[in-house]
Amino acid sequence: MTFEATYLGSNGWLIKFEKTNLLIDPWLTGDLIFPPGEWFFKGSLNKEILIEEEINLILLTQGLADHCHIPSLEKFKKNIDIICPYSAKRILEKSGFTSINVLKPSEKITSKGLGIEATAGAPVPQIENGYIVKDHNGKGFYIEPHGYLDENLNSQEIDAVITPTINLDLPFVGSFVKGAEVLPKLIKTFSPKYILSSTAGGDAKYTGILNKFISIKEYSEELECNLLNLKSMDSVKI
Repeated sequence: MTFEATYLGSNGWLIKFEKTNLLIDPWLTGDLIFPPGEWFFKGSLNKEILIEEEINLILLTQGLADHCHIPSLEKFKKNIDIICPYSAKRILEKSGFTSINVLKPSEKITSKGLGIEATAGAPVPQIENGYIVKDHNGKGFYIEPHGYLDENLNSQEIDAVITPTINLDLPFVGSFVKGAEVLPKLIKTFSPKYILSSTAGGDAKYTGILNKFISIKEYSEELECNLLNLKSMDSVKI
C-alpha cells in the first residue's frame, strides 16, 4: 500500500501515508457561506465530521472558504504545519495560525517526510494551487479541485489523481469547475492507476440563489484507469 485516501466530502480529503496523516481542504463543521451572504450561497453539513487520527500536516489549495474553512481549521492546534497559496496566508494569520508555508506554482517543499510541489491551479481570479505529493519512494498523488492542469508540467507516472470528474456551469460564466473537460489531459499527463472523484460530493445540502443556476455536465467517454466515486467517509487503499 502506498497510501489510504478517505473522502471527507466537498473538497476535503484525509490521506494517510505510512508515517504522515495529511488533511486537504477540510470542511468538517459549521456552514459554508459565500459573500454577500447565505441568501446567495450556503452549504450545510448533515452532520459534523470527526477526525480521529492525529493530523501532521494540512494542505490548502485555495484561499476561498470552501478550501480554507476557518471554523474547521480551528479544530486543530494553531501551530500545526499548513501549506497553502498566498491567498490563504492572511486569512490563516488573522485566525492565529503560526506555522504557515506559502508555495507558488513550481515551488517545492519537503515536510513531514513528504515531497510537495505546487502547480498552477484555478484562476479565481488569482492563480491558486494544485499539488503533486510524493513519499520518499516517489509514490503519491496529484490534486487540483477545479479541473485545471498546469500546462508547464512534464508527463510523469503517478499513482492517483484527485480531481472533479464533472463540469459545473453557470449562465454567462461558463464552467467554473472543469472536471469533465480536464480528465483526458490528466490521464495523458500522469498515467494514473486511479482517478478519485472530488469536489462535487459529500453529505451536505446547498441553498441560495447561486445554487439554482448551477448545471452539471458529466464525462461520457470510457476511461483507461479506475474511476472511483467515493461517498463521504469512504476510503480506498492505493
